[in-house]
Amino acid sequence: MSCAACVGHVEKALLGVSGVEAAQVNLATESADVLVGSGGIALRDLTEAVAGAGYSARKVIDPIASAEAQDAQRDSELSKLRKRAFVSLAVAAFLMAAMYYRSVPWLENVSPTAANVFFLALAAPVQFWAGSVFYRSAWSAARLGTSNMSTLIVIGTSTAFFYSAAITAFRPFFQGSFLFPVEGSGVPGHAAGTYFDVSTAIIGLVFFGRYLEARARGHTTSAIRFLIGLQPRTARVVRAGKVLETPIEEVVPGDVVQTRPGERMAVDGTVREGSSAVDESILTGESVPVEKSAGDAVYAGTVNGNGALTFVATKVGRETALGEIVRVVQQAQSSRAPVEKVVDLVAARFVPAVLVAASITLVVWVFLAPEPRFANALLMTVAVLVIACPCALGLATPTAVVVGMGRGARRGILIRDAEALETAHKVDTVVFDKTGTLTMGRPRVSSLLPVGVSERELLQLAASVEGPSEHPLGGAVRRAARERRIEPLEVKRFQALPGQSAQGEVAGHSVVVGSFAAVRLGEELAREAARLSSDGQTMLAVTRDGATIGLIGVEDTIRPTAREAVQTLHAMDVHTVMLTGDNPATAGAVARQIGIAEVAAGVSPAEKAARVGSLKRDGRAVAMVGDGINDAPALAEADLGIAIGSGTDVAIEAAGVTLASSDPRGAAETISLSRAAMRVIRQNLFWAFFYNVLLIPVAAGALYPLFAGGDVPGPLQPLLGEYGFLDPVVAAGAMAFSSLSVVANSLRLGR
Repeated sequence: MSCAACVGHVEKALLGVSGVEAAQVNLATESADVLVGSGGIALRDLTEAVAGAGYSARKVIDPIASAEAQDAQRDSELSKLRKRAFVSLAVAAFLMAAMYYRSVPWLENVSPTAANVFFLALAAPVQFWAGSVFYRSAWSAARLGTSNMSTLIVIGTSTAFFYSAAITAFRPFFQGSFLFPVEGSGVPGHAAGTYFDVSTAIIGLVFFGRYLEARARGHTTSAIRFLIGLQPRTARVVRAGKVLETPIEEVVPGDVVQTRPGERMAVDGTVREGSSAVDESILTGESVPVEKSAGDAVYAGTVNGNGALTFVATKVGRETALGEIVRVVQQAQSSRAPVEKVVDLVAARFVPAVLVAASITLVVWVFLAPEPRFANALLMTVAVLVIACPCALGLATPTAVVVGMGRGARRGILIRDAEALETAHKVDTVVFDKTGTLTMGRPRVSSLLPVGVSERELLQLAASVEGPSEHPLGGAVRRAARERRIEPLEVKRFQALPGQSAQGEVAGHSVVVGSFAAVRLGEELAREAARLSSDGQTMLAVTRDGATIGLIGVEDTIRPTAREAVQTLHAMDVHTVMLTGDNPATAGAVARQIGIAEVAAGVSPAEKAARVGSLKRDGRAVAMVGDGINDAPALAEADLGIAIGSGTDVAIEAAGVTLASSDPRGAAETISLSRAAMRVIRQNLFWAFFYNVLLIPVAAGALYPLFAGGDVPGPLQPLLGEYGFLDPVVAAGAMAFSSLSVVANSLRLGR
């Protein structure tokens, strides 16, 4: 695809297929996401529909293999563009020089017709071999009753070429008519009275611009290639007692894989033998290597440290964590931002509007242009056709989105779609969950206050009930029991109330572990619980058959980067709030340490979502950062949900952004990245619109009233001629430059 109109054509073709409910096409990645009904659809129907619109398509099956195939296809396309551009520009340069053949003494007697026949022989292959790409695209659009950028190029170059061919074939017939005035009165320098150099130069410059643009667009997906490059192409697999160097495509779950020191893991797996520290920064952003031993999980693309590991493959290919990240980033990059709706409206009307403008230009200047009138009117019409550039409009947003998301992926920020990227720049309030988000999420039991039972019994009953629980506090209780070698008892009728309590039947008794604020405590126990809470401990009450049998104090370490994350947000004029199910004393202690002034404690998951909704009704654009099941309603309610990567699948599914590093600073970086991306998009759209609004009138002769006397300053004459009429070749160069400048501006986001 080459312009915004192409996007509309492909979308229209896909939406015309029975069973397709929605289609979203992206120009920068040249991809489409298609939503089909529950009845399914044949892939052939989709590819045939795309082919009918003048394009070709294939299904993305494996994101890694697809990206590699796309790179190979892009390399092939670059080679074709380079060849066509080189040949076309070489011929154009020769023709431009040859147009002055009469200034060479030994050629001055060559007749114009003979010269034009020679020029025609050189220009025809460029027009119909190199230019065949444009003719096919324009014809496909015409069959659909529409038009695109190729339509403008075809009409513009064909006008110059066929006019020149007609002059060559019927020179005596046209001589002296308004179509071709008397001998020697042609456009200065064009002694033969033809414009084969114009048509070939336009085609050459368009191809050269597309070549540079395609190269630049290749850089927009560098993040994908970087991620793909992290996976080794082979793995050392143990089969039949032998270690074989096996292509990665042939590794299957259950294979035993060996990894030597310093090597990257080829697939996801579980360690069977050995121990080592593994650098997982490419997945999590955490710079500190993670110790691995038997039973631990390892992931494709991560780097083994000094030890040797033998592990059993659990996930391969697209199923690995790395493959999933590649898939998510690819899918996100192919999505379209809401701001593109404006571009869609303009693009749908752009080419027809240019065709009308070109027609008006021809009709008006045939009567008003200086002699030779028709030649000047013709050249202005060609200039209008080729300088108009829907390409720049079409590339303005998707290139910035693709580069921005790629930048985020390299930083461990996985943005689900372009809408989330666009939404993030509006955020003025960030709401944080506490446990697992601002804290490490690996709390430890720091105090036991039994009432009428031993510490061992208190911990055993609590650990039994917390056995099935996913909450980090329950995990702390279970770890404390394991460390003291306390075996949990069987629990029946377990029930978890997210953010509130865990309860079940243990040894015939109803045991509940939850907030101490919900139970009755003696005066001395209440005073001690309050003191420990003010020190930052979370107090869990344990009841048996309704009677309180003790309190368990759990302490969670604040993430080292939490305070910096909050300070950065404040520096960006973003308000911060903390919502937690924890008790007010503990929540307040954590908030004071990291600098958050607004805190709501003891809130349920539903109340978290309600608080977020209240902030939105107050006119705030809210981002919610959380990690647990209890955060999912609030993540979904917020304008932008940001899930901590170490959180639950439910939280990640409800969020628009996932922070693979579990670093809360990612919230500020997401907003910063979005602001930068939207700034670049606005710049791109401004220059794309400004370019067309300014230069189309110039090409149509708007400067003629200033230079009607033929007094264009000498330095500007190569661009504007004698009367202020833009040279069609210059117009083609400007058109090519506009698209390239948009892509180049978007690439700045990558740095």
